[in-house]
Amino acid sequence: MLTWYEDKKIKIEFDKIPKTTMLIPLPTMTKEEKMLIKKEPFINLENLSVILKDKRKNTEYKFNIEEGYRWDGATIPRLFWRLIGSKTEPEFQIASMLHDKLCENHEYINNDRYLSTLVLIGCMKCADVCPLKRWLVKHSVDNYQKIIGRWN
Repeated sequence: MLTWYEDKKIKIEFDKIPKTTMLIPLPTMTKEEKMLIKKEPFINLENLSVILKDKRKNTEYKFNIEEGYRWDGATIPRLFWRLIGSKTEPEFQIASMLHDKLCENHEYINNDRYLSTLVLIGCMKCADVCPLKRWLVKHSVDNYQKIIGRWN
């Protein structure tokens, strides 16, 4: 396994370097295909095995992100793009893929909302996202999830 990120609280491992890309609409595509790209512009190009180690609880979680998995990027309101960056910034790509997969599958990490936030921030550190942006994203995402009740 390839250690992607590790600190005192978590460790993120992949079986290989993630291969993702941002799709673009082509003239030959249907209107539906173009709308799907607008909604979910990113795609995972290979099956990817993930191991998350929660050092706080001495627990390990294993799951896969399948080839063809689509997601919308970092869900950042347009109002904050100048401060944080747009949802399609390259440095958010792996972090948003992993976080979106966890948000769609709470059971992968035993419904641990805060662990999903730590994973998001850890991946952003790997991509050299500046500390201020990470802080803003961490608190925005964490509070948003609490407010809308997406997690227990």
